[in-house]
Amino acid sequence: MADATQLKHDLWTRMSKSPFVMVGLTEGGEHSEPLTAQLDKDQVDTLWFFIGRDNRLAKGGSAMAQFVSKGHDYFACLSGEARVDNDRAMIDKLWSNAADAWFPGGKDDPNLALLRFDIDSAELWEADVSLSGKLKMLFGGTIRQSESGSHAKVETTAG
Repeated sequence: MADATQLKHDLWTRMSKSPFVMVGLTEGGEHSEPLTAQLDKDQVDTLWFFIGRDNRLAKGGSAMAQFVSKGHDYFACLSGEARVDNDRAMIDKLWSNAADAWFPGGKDDPNLALLRFDIDSAELWEADVSLSGKLKMLFGGTIRQSESGSHAKVETTAG
């Protein structure tokens, strides 16, 4: 079973391999939507997203993001504040060919907005079922907590 520090490290490692998350504002009852997180190693606890100015998230506010790793063995629910922050230096730093594909005008596209999501707290789960736990799943046994993986509630995702 991993400790909270390891779980936080694993979050950023896994997100760098598959940066796709579901993000939604918590007020207003609207559904979350899939976005590609832009990660900045200098700003842990902050996710960045290139969105259209007309995107429903552009109004900002309390938000939640959900992440599932590529291997479906790591899960995170992130809570925080979202707001547009069109810092040109950050746009330049995070810009990629993938972002360019969504905005025909490039970094100067009039519809481009950079959404900043500052994480206030997170809940992290890593499903690392032990060998005995896997056998119990195959043959119908009960898995003990020590065989099921790791879980942590954290105030920061920084290591």
